[in-house]
Amino acid sequence: MRWETWAMALLASVFASAAAMADDAAKKDLAPGGKLRVGIAVAPTVGAGNVAREADGSYRGIAIDLGNDLGQKLGVPVEFVPYPNSGALTDAVDAGAWDVAFLPVDAQRKTRVDFGSAHIVLQSTYLVGANSSIKTLADVDKAGVRVMGVEKTATARAAAASLKATTIGHVKTADELFELLKTDKADAIALSRESLLALQAKLPGSRVLDGAYLNSYVAVALPKGKASGLAYATAFVDAAIGSGSVRRALDKAGLATSQIPPPGTKP
Repeated sequence: MRWETWAMALLASVFASAAAMADDAAKKDLAPGGKLRVGIAVAPTVGAGNVAREADGSYRGIAIDLGNDLGQKLGVPVEFVPYPNSGALTDAVDAGAWDVAFLPVDAQRKTRVDFGSAHIVLQSTYLVGANSSIKTLADVDKAGVRVMGVEKTATARAAAASLKATTIGHVKTADELFELLKTDKADAIALSRESLLALQAKLPGSRVLDGAYLNSYVAVALPKGKASGLAYATAFVDAAIGSGSVRRALDKAGLATSQIPPPGTKP
């Protein structure tokens, strides 16, 4: 009996030691400088893959809540590193400017970063003006329709791939994109459904089109080659989905209609 007790204690000690080593390796990947740098894409409204800047200079959105929770779990301070769009955020990975991000997934982006578990189902569509004759996604894909998106984003790349009769133009920020529609310099603008619903409220009579030309995910992302950090961040996201933290963060951000994939969904 004593031998069994000793063996169980030894086994527990081994597991605890292994867990501590795994946590140390993850912390080196996720916070190599002693703090967790969370890359964020900033837009005029909160969306599936972006945050919004508040009047006091702080930020609001799902990436903010998840980033703060991850930093707390790691026991390190959190710094948010802002970019004008998810494309610029992705490009900054080559300079080692951020440690973790929550990014829309597409094939091109997978060549730049490693993705862990997804936490949001991403749908992209179009917003059209109050007087627009465009009613459906098919109506957008007609010669002469002025379609605009934000450069280097998954939504803009997917729109470009789906359009056959017209082409998509690009701007650098979602603010510029909305201004084009507002001033009748664009017929349809491409963003995630969540972002467009928020913009719709700012432009009376405007309409978000039903359906989606992109069905994908937003998932936790790390620079390539950070296996321990990616495993830790993936487990964190799965736990946050299971505990309801992701749902609460989405509701808090005004994204009550956003869909959450099951824990362990790997895009």
